[in-house]
Amino acid sequence: MEVTHKAGARITASNRLRSQETMFHVMMLPGMIFLAVFSYIPMVGVVMAFQNFSAGKGIFRSPFVGLKHFRYMFSLPDIWEIIRNTLTIAIGKMLLTTLLAIVFAVLLNEIRQRWLKRTVQTIVYLPHFLSWVILAAVVVNLFSLDGPVNQILQKQGFAQANFLGSNTLFQPTLIMTDVWKEFGYASIVYLAAITSIDPGLYEAAAIDGANWWQRVWHVTLPGMLSIILLMAVMNISNVLNAGFDQVYNLYSPMVYDTGDIIDTYVYRMGLLSHQYSFSTAVGLFKSVVGMFLLIAVNEISKKFTDARIF
Repeated sequence: MEVTHKAGARITASNRLRSQETMFHVMMLPGMIFLAVFSYIPMVGVVMAFQNFSAGKGIFRSPFVGLKHFRYMFSLPDIWEIIRNTLTIAIGKMLLTTLLAIVFAVLLNEIRQRWLKRTVQTIVYLPHFLSWVILAAVVVNLFSLDGPVNQILQKQGFAQANFLGSNTLFQPTLIMTDVWKEFGYASIVYLAAITSIDPGLYEAAAIDGANWWQRVWHVTLPGMLSIILLMAVMNISNVLNAGFDQVYNLYSPMVYDTGDIIDTYVYRMGLLSHQYSFSTAVGLFKSVVGMFLLIAVNEISKKFTDARIF
């Protein structure tokens, strides 16, 4: 009877576990459907990169042309300029955002008043949750020829600067405004890494006579190193994503030479010029490069941080 009772208890526990798993799967179902509809099914359109696509004929009746659009893409002198713009803007954003996020996390951790710490966090995190559709209007007003920034510069004796209309200044303006928007939110991970460091290490360093900067350099930063490396290699896979929403809302034909990136180029060629096959080829090239970068950084992550992205 005891054996039968134990077997029945195991069956009941197994049924309860299966019921819980089924509920979790049901909860995941809407997200999986959303992912399939908006991410996987549209991948069928990749075939347009190998066709002379005609909207009237559709995907299944448009003639195949092989790698024609890819050869044409690499023959254009503009494509290398666009790739260079994309890399410059994306790498600049990545490096400065990471550096400022680490510095901010270290300084924020030093605040002992909880209300002040939460207030600073809220103020600095807030821009991340605002769309560039909104923030672009703010940036345009701030950096316009008669905006507050130029007025301050003129009062200090500097010449008026065309931040959004100069090929020299447009990229730095993009990078700095995006860093301002994102560094606070990016610091969350680094702040969590700092709180996980053993407080005894700080006490030991203080007993040995280490000042604040020495404790940061020899305790805080080494304790954050694995997270810093992991976040860095994860960001490398996005090196061809320079921020379409920001660039699209801020750039103009005057700054195409330094402001045009892969995503805006695809938009103009595809939706505005109706070169659907060519724009699909450019987008596919970007996606393939991003895929190989993701695989590469996963291996780098395993080697240097003993962690895997997937």
